[in-house]
Amino acid sequence: MGLSKGDFRDRDLYVDYPFEDVMFRFDCKTKSFYQKFYGAAQEAAVPQDNKLLTDAILYGEEIDASVYRAGKK
Repeated sequence: MGLSKGDFRDRDLYVDYPFEDVMFRFDCKTKSFYQKFYGAAQEAAVPQDNKLLTDAILYGEEIDASVYRAGKK
């Protein structure tokens, strides 16, 4: 449960945070974060200091890209 800074060094990551019905994507090339709420078709960029993102990194679970792309209801 939760991710460390080392997890974000050299690969794209996908995080599920079911407590708030949201998932996040980290793009390793651009060092950018994106969020997608359950039931939403589109994602939105979020700043690295976003509180919801921070909570997801601390308490969320890593998921794979296909789960993120498919979304959750």
